[in-house]
Amino acid sequence: MARNEEKAQSMLNRYITLKAEEKKKPKERRPFLASECRDLAEADKWRQQIMREIGRKVAEIQNEGLGEHRLRDLNDEINKLIREKSHWERRIVELGGPNYAKHSAKMTDLEGNIVDVPNPSGRGPGYRYFGAAKKLPGVRELFEKPPELRKRRTRYDIYKRIDASYYGYRDDEDGVLERVEGPGEERMRAEAVEEWRRVEDVRREAKKAVKSGEVVSVVKEVLFEGMEEEVEEEERRNREKLEKDEMEREGRREFIVHVPLPDDKEIERMVLEKKKMELLSKYVGSRDVVFGIYFVWGAVGYAFGIYFVWGAVGYAVKCPKSLHGMVWVRLSE
Repeated sequence: MARNEEKAQSMLNRYITLKAEEKKKPKERRPFLASECRDLAEADKWRQQIMREIGRKVAEIQNEGLGEHRLRDLNDEINKLIREKSHWERRIVELGGPNYAKHSAKMTDLEGNIVDVPNPSGRGPGYRYFGAAKKLPGVRELFEKPPELRKRRTRYDIYKRIDASYYGYRDDEDGVLERVEGPGEERMRAEAVEEWRRVEDVRREAKKAVKSGEVVSVVKEVLFEGMEEEVEEEERRNREKLEKDEMEREGRREFIVHVPLPDDKEIERMVLEKKKMELLSKYVGSRDVVFGIYFVWGAVGYAFGIYFVWGAVGYAVKCPKSLHGMVWVRLSE
């Protein structure tokens, strides 16, 4: 009996469902092109329909057990619906409606970080992966950032960051070091001065005892104990002085010359002669040419001198009463 009631109930349900579908209006089909729609309300309705389809498919693609092929098909369908939604959003803006594209969701990686890459897979502009499709082989690598290779610093980079503070030259600029070490420094300085005065007093007494002849062994030990540093310092100064004198003597022997050196005037004269020869060689010719000119000039002058003397003698002989003749007669006598 219960079985028949269940059947009747099942038949009744089917009948009610069929009647409800008959009363409905014929199902409208979404236009293939968004530009065919002329009504803003209709365009908004089709956009809402696409959003519901996208939500249903995104919920379905979260299941990793669907298989690789089904996941890839669902991801392609979702991207197709997203492109269609963008067409309807542009059409809504053209019809005077709100701009939904400003508040569209961004593509994220597996950790939820926004991926600012319009085309990570090369399958067209704005292709996205959803749900389990992000974990498919070949897709995970698109969202993984390559490991950053830490560049090894060179010695130049290391020394470039080193300044005076590294060597402690600026430790006392803030005054903290002076406040901390000031009392200790004053205490150590006072102790050193007190010790120096004590040693000086003991040394003075020891010297007096040495001069007077009353030398106590303890005082003598203290005297020499205090003078050890001075003796060592004096020996060191003597050694340095001897080494310096030896170096000076060696230097003097090294620079001894066996020829007389010219003085400043001689050097100036030599420089002047050299400049003269350079000018003569520049405008006249070589040194041999200059010497030849000098020789020819001297020979010509000598010939003119002999000719002049011979002419004067001849004139004096021919004219004894002239001035030259009287001079010649006097010279002859």
